[in-house]
This record gives sequence, structure tokens and C-alpha cells, in this order.
Amino acid sequence: MSGTSELTEEEYLRLLEPLAHELSAMARWVSETNQRMLVVFEGRDTAGKGGSIDMIARLLNPRQCRVVALPSPSERERTQWYFQRYIAHLPAAGEIVLFDRSWYNRAGVERVMGFATAEEVQDFLNATPQFERHLIDDGMLLFKYWLCCDQEVQERRFENRLNNPMKRWKLSPIDMKAREHYNDYTEARELMLSATDTDFAPWTLVDFNDQPRGRLTLLRDLLDRVPDTELPLAEIPWPPLSQPPLKERYNVLQPLPPYSISEHKPEQS
Repeated sequence: MSGTSELTEEEYLRLLEPLAHELSAMARWVSETNQRMLVVFEGRDTAGKGGSIDMIARLLNPRQCRVVALPSPSERERTQWYFQRYIAHLPAAGEIVLFDRSWYNRAGVERVMGFATAEEVQDFLNATPQFERHLIDDGMLLFKYWLCCDQEVQERRFENRLNNPMKRWKLSPIDMKAREHYNDYTEARELMLSATDTDFAPWTLVDFNDQPRGRLTLLRDLLDRVPDTELPLAEIPWPPLSQPPLKERYNVLQPLPPYSISEHKPEQS
């Protein structure tokens, strides 16, 4: 876990375990009843979108659960209908798709950083409820989450990325500029919520100043928003082996020597 939390890692994993079982049952329900589930994750840089998506995705079958994190649009994509490049990634029957940012980029970073004109942003806000209405009317399960964090917390997380070589890849020039636009992003979010929080596709805000608690809160809410998903497990015949268990045999090539635990064990101080 990164950052500070009221939970120890052991406490977090203990609280996550029963939710993970429910999540697995939910995924089986989606698959066996041919549902199409789309979960949109939005929020400020460093809020915790990636960690939340990973929490869900690593517990599910990757053939069923897909993560979509689109790069900046190409020159060709910039000439398309704005929603067009996202449509190809929507779920088919039995699938769960997790969007790490989505079409709401237009209402956030594109608006704040000047990548879209005021007219383009307003057109987007006008069109989005209609677009999402079509998805819902076609039977899709759509859930939209906005992850919240204070600027003091955001600064600590930016510094962690700056000083941690394993997280440096998460920093971008836009992140540096975002620090100067905290209030601008707040205003953009509020405008977005007022235009796109509908009774058929509502937004849910989750406090992510404490990321582990935020993940648990989000997952609990998501599980509560779907019907009772407990389906009986199918019976799978599993007869005993017809012979004693066999060991691996190697003729052409041999496996690598096992990793040396004693050689790499840290010295006791």
C-alpha cells in the first residue's frame, strides 16, 4: 500500500477478503446471465484510480474483465465523433470493463488544459446524458465513480512518484501543470456533475484521501448496486488420478536453478 492509512496492510487484506468473494460471485453472475458491466473511474491525478482498478481486475478472470486506459487521441481520432473511439471498448455479453478515465476527459483535463474549446466542452456536456441513456436503455450496467483527494495529499503522492524510481513513470508534464489548477479541476468537476449526474447514470463520489479505505468503500458500494448475485456453483466431476502423482521429467532442457534465498536474504541488524 502507498501513502498513509488508518489500516495496516494486514487489516486491509482481512477486510478485502469477504468483498473479494462477493466480487467473484458477481463476476460469475455477469458471465452466466450475459450481463454487460461498465465501471468508469475518474478523479484527480494520484487519487487512486489505478490501484482501485487493479484491486478489482487481479481478482477476476482476465478473459472476462478488461481494463481500458486509452492514450491521447491520434490525428485521425481527433476528426471522429468524440465518443467513437470509446465505443469499440464497451463490454459484450458476460464482460466487465473498467475504464481508467473515459469520455469524461473532455470535461476534465481537456477543459482545464485548453485541449478543447468552451463550445466543444458544452456540446459534450449536452450530449453525454443522451449517449449514456442509449447505453442504459440497451441493457448495459453503467457505474461512474469519482475519486476525491485533498491537494495536500495529492502533493505527497506526487512527491512519492518523483522520488520513487518504480513510480516515476506515472509522472507526466501534465501532472506538473495540474498542481497549478487544483481549483480549476474542482470547478470542472462540479460543472460536469451538474450536467451528467442523472437518475439513470448517477455519479458516486468516494473519499480517497485514505486509499485503502477508499478502495474498500468503492468496492462495497459497487457490490451493493447489483442484484443478489449468488449463484450455485456447477458440479464438476473430479475423479482421483488413475496412478500416483507424477513428477516433471526433463530431457531437452533443464529448469533454471532455484532463486537463492540465503544469498539475497537481508542481513539482520
